Amino acid sequence: MHPNHALPSLWQNQVADAIRNPAELLDLLALPAKLLPQAIAVSQQFPLRVPRVYVNRMKKGDQYDPLLLQVLPLAAEAQTSAGFKTDPVGDLTAQSTPGLIHKYHGRVLLVVTGACAIHCRYCFRRHFPYSQSNPLANNWQKAQQYIESNPDIKEIILSGGDPLSLSDNRLAQIIRQLEQIPQLKTLRLHTRLPVVIPERINPALLTCLQDSRFKIVMVIHVNHSNELDKMVKTALTALHAAKVTLLNQSVLLKGINDNVTTLKILSEALFNCQVLPYYLHQLDKVSGAAHFEVSDTHACQLLTNLQQQLPGYLVPKLVREQAGALSKLPLY
Repeated sequence: MHPNHALPSLWQNQVADAIRNPAELLDLLALPAKLLPQAIAVSQQFPLRVPRVYVNRMKKGDQYDPLLLQVLPLAAEAQTSAGFKTDPVGDLTAQSTPGLIHKYHGRVLLVVTGACAIHCRYCFRRHFPYSQSNPLANNWQKAQQYIESNPDIKEIILSGGDPLSLSDNRLAQIIRQLEQIPQLKTLRLHTRLPVVIPERINPALLTCLQDSRFKIVMVIHVNHSNELDKMVKTALTALHAAKVTLLNQSVLLKGINDNVTTLKILSEALFNCQVLPYYLHQLDKVSGAAHFEVSDTHACQLLTNLQQQLPGYLVPKLVREQAGALSKLPLY
C-alpha cells in the first residue's frame, strides 16, 4: 500500500468518530432533553466536537460536570457582551505572513492547521479565518524568509487548531523543514490532543520528537484534574521519557475551576504526570464565552490561597493576553 494511502491509525479513527451531534452527547450522559434545542441552535455557529474517550471521563446525569461544561453548547453563547469580540488577542493584526504570528521577542507562532479534536466553547480562535491563514501551502517560503530576516527568532511554536491533529508524516515533514533554519533552537507544540485522545502519543510521534535536533517543549491544556486519567498519564510519561519538556496552561473558567481546591488538586495531578503548571490564563474575551468569565479580584484571591497551599513550582502564573502587548501581562 502506498504510504499516502495508509489506513488511519487508532487516534485518527477516534478523531473521525468524535461526537458532533448534541442529541447523542446528551443521550450518552443521560442529560435532560430540555438542553437540546439550545445546543442545536448554538452549534450551528460553532459546531460541537468531543472525542468519546473524553466523554467517558464525564459523570453521567450531571449537567454541571466540569468536563461537559467545556464542550456543551449553551444558550449563553448567543448573547452579546461588551468587550467580547472575534479576535480578542489580536492574532490577525500580528500576522507577519499568512499563518505566521509574531507578537513576542525571540519567538514566532505558526498556525499549521485549523483542525482540532475537541471544540472548547471558550476557544479564543473559534472565529479565526484558517482558510486565509495557511502558512504551509503557498506561503511557506514567505514564512521561512520572514524568520531568516529576523535572526533574534530562536523559537518556533506550532499551533492551530491543534498541530498534533496532523499525521505523523506531515508533522515530521514540517519539523524537518524548520530544522533547515539554523537560527531556530527550540520547537514548542501547543496541543490538547495528549489529553483528549492520549493514543495520539504513538511510537512514530515519540521517535520524531526524540530524533529532532530541537529542544522540544510541549504545552498541554488541562483545566481540571478529571481530565487526567490513567491513559493520559501513560501518554505524558512517555513524552517525558522522550526528553520532551512538559508544561500546562489552564484557562480560569467560572463553574469549572474557579476555586482553590480544584486548582490545587490540578497542580498536584499534573506534577504526578510529569507536567509543570505554567500559565493560568484569564479568559480571552472571545465572542460567545462571556459566561465563563471570572473577575480579576477573585482570580488574584485564588492565587493568594494557592501560594499558601503549594510549593512555588506548582503555582501557575496568572496572566492575561492583551492585543499589542509585548508579553503576557501578569495579574498577580
